[in-house]
Amino acid sequence: PLALALFKSPGELGADIVVGEGQSFGIPLSYVGPGIGFFAVRKKDMRVLPGRLVGETTDKDGKRGFVLTLATREQHIRREKATSNICSNQGMCILMVSIYLALHGKQGLRQLAEINYAKATYAKEKIAQLDGFSIAFPGESFNEFVVTCTEPVAALKKRLEQQGVLAGISLGRDYSDLENGLLICVTEQNSKKQIDRLVNALAGGES
Repeated sequence: PLALALFKSPGELGADIVVGEGQSFGIPLSYVGPGIGFFAVRKKDMRVLPGRLVGETTDKDGKRGFVLTLATREQHIRREKATSNICSNQGMCILMVSIYLALHGKQGLRQLAEINYAKATYAKEKIAQLDGFSIAFPGESFNEFVVTCTEPVAALKKRLEQQGVLAGISLGRDYSDLENGLLICVTEQNSKKQIDRLVNALAGGES
């Protein structure tokens, strides 16, 4: 959602339903959770949203089945009747995001978005100049981009890992047409020195 401080909103581009992840707004990774997501629709559709969404799937034996993919927790259990203390603490996440947004303000979020965009663009341009690497999708991007490499991704990641560098996320497992694709993300947390270290390591140099 930080990209919206620079780019047009999904609504301006014609979207009726939008979902996304707000973890980057002040919520630490915390071993992959808890996080915060958002589900937005146009104002005219607010009152017709379903309370539950049921998805169709198949089990390990190939039999047809259904799974509850979205529901408010209050539909299932009340706190006073709970038998365990397992929770995702949505209230805490919402509070952290609210504080983060309030501290940055409109102008601060735009500046943050500009930093993300500039650093990612710098990294993308540097990597595109390396032999054996190309940008999979040359169009506009924010703070993530996909790199296609001639070196097998698994070998590349292992090589960089030995130098203490996280290469990115391999996309081949989820996208068959991106077998040699690597998703790289650059944010305000990354310094120019770190970006140059990544580029040098990708090129085969010592980081």
